[in-house]
Amino acid sequence: MKFRYFVLSFVLLLWNSQVHGTGIKSQIPRVIFDTDMGPDYDDIGAIAVLHALAAKGECEILATVASDGHGSIAPVIDLFNAYFNRPNLPVGIPGLGAPNFPSGNNWNEKLLIHFNKQALKEKKYPKAVDVYREILAKEQDNSVTIITVGFFSNISDLLNSGPDQFSKLSGLELVKKKVKKWVAMAGAFPQGREFNVERDSPSAYNAINKWPKPILFSGFEIGDKIMTGGKVAKQGSSQNPVTWGFDYNLKTYLGKPEQNRQSWDETAVLCAIRDPARYFYVNGPGKFELDKDGNNSWNPELSGKHYFLSHKYPYKVIADVLDELMLFEPKK
Repeated sequence: MKFRYFVLSFVLLLWNSQVHGTGIKSQIPRVIFDTDMGPDYDDIGAIAVLHALAAKGECEILATVASDGHGSIAPVIDLFNAYFNRPNLPVGIPGLGAPNFPSGNNWNEKLLIHFNKQALKEKKYPKAVDVYREILAKEQDNSVTIITVGFFSNISDLLNSGPDQFSKLSGLELVKKKVKKWVAMAGAFPQGREFNVERDSPSAYNAINKWPKPILFSGFEIGDKIMTGGKVAKQGSSQNPVTWGFDYNLKTYLGKPEQNRQSWDETAVLCAIRDPARYFYVNGPGKFELDKDGNNSWNPELSGKHYFLSHKYPYKVIADVLDELMLFEPKK
């Protein structure tokens, strides 16, 4: 038991030293949030948790970008930002090669219609890679936390990007200089084939193999066991799009009623903003190894900069934390 405690303490020391290596540990996370906002609806919970933590002063949101190219995704992100009193947050859209997945029950479109925001579909959104480059160029060194709860399309585009009007640095150079850490809902551990990775596996392969900074993975098996959403569906304000989104999807997404939904994306947001060791074991360092078909495995190589979560507490302990954050109501 003492040896296990020593190993876990050593892992946390390595994670913290890699992330906080330049002495700005006390700064709250400054976040670029990258989401597919569908086809599943745990993204609704993720953006709710993000805005709740920002309202509590635990992070600052710099931008929100879409990794799914469907025409309703960016407008839905915009709708959530406005509801949470951040209507001017940059929202970006992916390049033409990104996945384009509508939800099976069309929840994105129905959300826009319900809140009378169809006009957002006519808005011209910038490319996500431009949003990334503009934000990173303005930020302090080693200060930006990137959270992805979707495909790696935008990360790959960023790493492939060259100098432009925002910066003389390449995308890879900007990441090395400005990014502190990347937290991704991706993969399965110790091995597997997960949706966010395999549906745009060329981008994932490029992103993982080029990325120069620490990555923390919240794998499929983490959120798959943590069930949330029923509480906000029943107790949340009828004016809140989070309430509507969970209520509608719990009734219709699988074609039969659900009480709760898995929390894949919410766990990544929670552990990007708060110390992940409060809620999970942090395993690593090592290397997230990925083939070109989207199959991943874990290589416990100490020279790696990758880490992954594993369960520490009963699932309901984490579910209660997330449910409470998802119930947050902004002041109007």
